[in-house]
Amino acid sequence: MLPDFIQRFYQRPKCLTSGEMPWLGVLWLAAALLASQQTAFAQSGGTPGYPVKPLRFMLGFAPGGASDIVARIVGGRLSEALSQPVVIDNRPAASGSAAAGLIARSPADGYSMLLAATSTMAVNPSMYRNLPYDSLKDFTYVANFVSMPNVLVVHPSVAAKSVLDVIALAKAEGGRLSYASAGIGSANHFTAEMFGHLAKIKMTHIPYKGGGPALIDVAGGQVPVMFATIVSGIPYMKSGRLRPLGVTSAERSPSLPDVPTIAEAGVPGYESTIWYGMVMPAGVPKPVVSRLSGEVEKILSAQEVKDRFNTLGANTFFMTSDRFTTYVRAEIKKWRAVVEATGMRAD
Repeated sequence: MLPDFIQRFYQRPKCLTSGEMPWLGVLWLAAALLASQQTAFAQSGGTPGYPVKPLRFMLGFAPGGASDIVARIVGGRLSEALSQPVVIDNRPAASGSAAAGLIARSPADGYSMLLAATSTMAVNPSMYRNLPYDSLKDFTYVANFVSMPNVLVVHPSVAAKSVLDVIALAKAEGGRLSYASAGIGSANHFTAEMFGHLAKIKMTHIPYKGGGPALIDVAGGQVPVMFATIVSGIPYMKSGRLRPLGVTSAERSPSLPDVPTIAEAGVPGYESTIWYGMVMPAGVPKPVVSRLSGEVEKILSAQEVKDRFNTLGANTFFMTSDRFTTYVRAEIKKWRAVVEATGMRAD
């Protein structure tokens, strides 16, 4: 489609003189260049040469926790692949809800991303009555990254040496035994509440603004118990500052082969894993989504990346945009049942 001023030029009845002929070539060249730019603009999803500036990768948790580690591993590799900085932006609040609300309201230009987590996308819709976003309507799902179990840990000063010991201690203390989490609705929170529900015990929840600060206090003895992510808990377990008692997955973790699953340690049927991925505001052009999803797939297929996640207790868990969307829809339904069964509410 030629611009209006060029169309008007050709629609005027006139005879071109030899002196005017060069202008015809200039106009045709201008039209061709404009059409070429418009084609490139459309193919890049409305963003020529995407990306042409740094990308913001926001997460709703504090530095030092599992989400932060995952974001920095993927973000660093993505920065190399895109030849643009991927800036990690930590906004810890309300189990990721504040950050998710900010991204949901950001321009759909491909430069604002959110680290999607089980808690933020699948649990919060049932936990909070007034979320600043809709998990399914307000986002474009790009790709899933990893899945990982949590691990039940206690401070070495705690008398419990097994999962059954923790259950007995909780019953003896009548609900006064406390556990730390990354915040209300976080993976540490709903994993612990599922444990309490199946073990028929009550514990006191101590929410923090991120898994990192929570782990520091548990390792320091301020709080006795936590369901920590293996990614963030491994350094504390290796140094002896935390004692692992059981992993939350259906099978033992390769990172902690001597630690039993909670199900085999005395709570039959217990299983809880968490996942992390990437979402963007709804309406991001498909070429941009395809580009990012493809780059993430390449990153996760690299053996050194797989090995790094495996040493942290995480498994690569890539999903395309469509599969990720379908998966989250099922996860929302699953965790709604858990929230209703345990009575967890944030407001």
